[in-house]
Amino acid sequence: MDTNIVIALFAGETAIQKRFAQAAAVFLPSIVLGELYFGAQKSGNVEANLMRIEEFAISSSVLTCDSETAKFYGAIKSALLAKGRPIPENDIWIAAIAQQHRLTLATRDAHFTQIEALNIETW
Repeated sequence: MDTNIVIALFAGETAIQKRFAQAAAVFLPSIVLGELYFGAQKSGNVEANLMRIEEFAISSSVLTCDSETAKFYGAIKSALLAKGRPIPENDIWIAAIAQQHRLTLATRDAHFTQIEALNIETW
C-alpha cells in the first residue's frame, strides 16, 4: 500500500475500507511508515496519530529494504532517468519493494505508471 491509501484508510473512506477488507493480504513498505510518521510529527495531534500508526504497523506485514531492493531501485531510477520521467525518491523505493516481492501496489499516484513491470491498482 502506498501512503495515500493508508491515509485514506485512516480517514475512514468507505471505498478504501471495503478494498482493504477484501484484500487477501496487505503489505506495508517501511518507507510508507516513514512518510506516515513524518506526517504525524507535523500534525496537530501528534500523539494520537503516532499511536494509530503504531497500531497499524503492528497489525501489518512491514516490508523493509535490503540489498535486493537496492538493485530494483537502481534499475527503476535508471529507467526513469532515461525516459526523462523522474518521480519522488520515496516512491521509487516503494516501487522497488513492490517489484522485489512481486506485489501489486495500491496507490492513487498516476506517476507510478511510468515504471515498467510494476503492477498497480488504483484504489
